Amino acid sequence: MLAQYLSYEFIALFMFITMLAMMFTGQRVFGAIGFVAVISALLVWGNGAIEMPYTATWKLFKWYPMLTLPLFIYMGFMISESGIASDLYKMFHVFFGGIKGGLAIGTMFMMVGISAMNGLSVAGMAIGATIALPEMLKRNYDKRMITGVVQAGSSLGILIPPSVVMVLYGMIARQPVSKLWLAGLLPGLLMATLFIIYIYVRCRLQPELGPVLSEKERNIPLKEKLKLLTAGIIPFVIFMSMTGLFLMGIASLVECSAVGALLATLASIYKKRFTRKVLDTTLRKTLGVSCMFMWIILAALCFGAVFDGLGAARAIETLFIERWHLTPWGVLIMMQLSYIFMGMFLDDTAMLVIVAPLYVPLIISLGFDPIWYGVLYTITCQIAYMTPPFGYNLFLMRAMAPKEITLSDIYKSITPFLLVMLLALILVMVFPQIATYLPNKYL
Repeated sequence: MLAQYLSYEFIALFMFITMLAMMFTGQRVFGAIGFVAVISALLVWGNGAIEMPYTATWKLFKWYPMLTLPLFIYMGFMISESGIASDLYKMFHVFFGGIKGGLAIGTMFMMVGISAMNGLSVAGMAIGATIALPEMLKRNYDKRMITGVVQAGSSLGILIPPSVVMVLYGMIARQPVSKLWLAGLLPGLLMATLFIIYIYVRCRLQPELGPVLSEKERNIPLKEKLKLLTAGIIPFVIFMSMTGLFLMGIASLVECSAVGALLATLASIYKKRFTRKVLDTTLRKTLGVSCMFMWIILAALCFGAVFDGLGAARAIETLFIERWHLTPWGVLIMMQLSYIFMGMFLDDTAMLVIVAPLYVPLIISLGFDPIWYGVLYTITCQIAYMTPPFGYNLFLMRAMAPKEITLSDIYKSITPFLLVMLLALILVMVFPQIATYLPNKYL
């Protein structure tokens, strides 16, 4: 077998490089990860490793919280396809239009609402790019600022619960998803608040960036304003029903996701938008995204098992502490920098699969809280895939944005928001209680 001739450290490094090379050639994430894991296992342990994929598969199918994944994804797509998200933006359009930069602030509030009902950044970006961007451009908002607003706001989808990325982290790091979701809530709201403060201050200093809406657009009958308020009530009821039942101990995490999916469906029926086309589109998108994440988790379990068997985590610990003589905080900062670098080339799930099996055991051995670290990882991912020149979200935004917004505009738009996100990351690192307070209090 190969292990007789090569060191385990060399094999682990070879796996890592091979996987990156396959991803850069355009291979699907789960295909690259799973292929490298299975082939490496066979080369190292021979026929004895043939059970590894089957073990990983049954482990995945028996993991009860995995049921939350398709239910939350369904909920998000149902809200989007039935036009409830569009109604939410109309409400913010009227109620915030009298403030300088009000539509941008309203867009950020909408992004928070979408994040609390979806768990994916892509959905928030699609809604923002198709609904909010054209409306703000039509009203002479600065295209660079509003492009940054949509990108930054959509990134909240992987931090504010129900975060699908946190489900993946919980699976790979073997941490309770319920604690991770609660840990992400306050940091997510903190980041959204910092975004809103930045928008408000910037537009006060430079009013031309976010002009006030005309009197004609803002002065609508009181009856219509009250009717618009129902657009905000529906998402609020859905979110509070899920989290309230969970925090009061009435329903489990999986049951809460089922409640969210049911309420989203009932909301679309109430709005008389529950058509066969909406249901068909929602189910197709839910199936596609859910299967993609299931394959990624399955491949990650195989990859992580091989890495554990090779002792790669111990090799990383030796490199950071014994050879480089880094302090625990130095190790933590080095990890965050590696995420930012990889985020220029890979998406969040690929980064998680690559480094979580290495970093999480090291974090625990250094005495850090793995729940807190999960929040740091997620915030760093947000920063990473919006960092030029190759940030994942930058090109996604270019594909969705109106034609008048160029790639150069997108690059220039994101810099101030990246600085705000970096500030939020530092605050959570210096004050871990921001992330740990809710899970410690309620779980």
